[in-house]
Amino acid sequence: MPENAIDPYFTPFDEVIARETVSKKFSLMVTKPHPLCLLAARQLQAYLANQTDWVHNFGLSNHNEGAVIGKMFGVLVVQNQTGDVGYLSAFSGKLAGSNQHQRFVPPVFDLLTENSFLNIGMEKLTRMNLLISTLEDQDQPEQKPEIDRLKAQRKAHSIALQDQIFEHYHFLNLAGEEKSLTEIFANAGYKKPPAGAGECAAPKLLQYAFQHKMKPIALAEFWWGQSPKSNFWKHGHFYACCKEKCEPIFRHTLAGIEIEKH
Repeated sequence: MPENAIDPYFTPFDEVIARETVSKKFSLMVTKPHPLCLLAARQLQAYLANQTDWVHNFGLSNHNEGAVIGKMFGVLVVQNQTGDVGYLSAFSGKLAGSNQHQRFVPPVFDLLTENSFLNIGMEKLTRMNLLISTLEDQDQPEQKPEIDRLKAQRKAHSIALQDQIFEHYHFLNLAGEEKSLTEIFANAGYKKPPAGAGECAAPKLLQYAFQHKMKPIALAEFWWGQSPKSNFWKHGHFYACCKEKCEPIFRHTLAGIEIEKH
């Protein structure tokens, strides 16, 4: 992308931003969002409520079809290389069955790429599951050792595939240092990263900002849609970034940055 080109994921604010609202320290939300994050979230929520670019069942209308899947969204207020202040948007996991959508920063690593190692690995797992099920349905005692061997192979293959996924996620920090998820979580005292690490909105946002030389100013996340966990998540409410998956990543990505928590 040419240096002066408009970044497709950088969204300007709809109103003039007062200079005093731009924090000198990076604002990370704990209990309440930074005022600029509130403004960014209102703009993003207006888009979510009215967009026709994709179809996702958040469970917010009277005409819901298929499984209801609420989603965590994030906004990162940034200053770009030309000095303009705006924001980046991201969602956790997949949205409408895809990792790639207009207006939202791309994933750190796209697991859904056609013919990727993950797709090939999952196809192999499917074949193994089918063979194990077939042998179990035959219910022949002499086949039990073979079934046990196949199950051990399946477990080993699944673990290796997950480890390979973690090695494909690499995160930058302000100094341009890059570390894989495996290294980040090992440094934080984990044996392995938890499943889904690196797929939350916040790490996606910081990764994109550092890749494109944008200065992060403030970060916040909110829930959009029905809650899947006994109403723990409330539609439109803001939440601090998760400790299990995000905090170890922050120790690397936010190294060297002065942080204030709200």
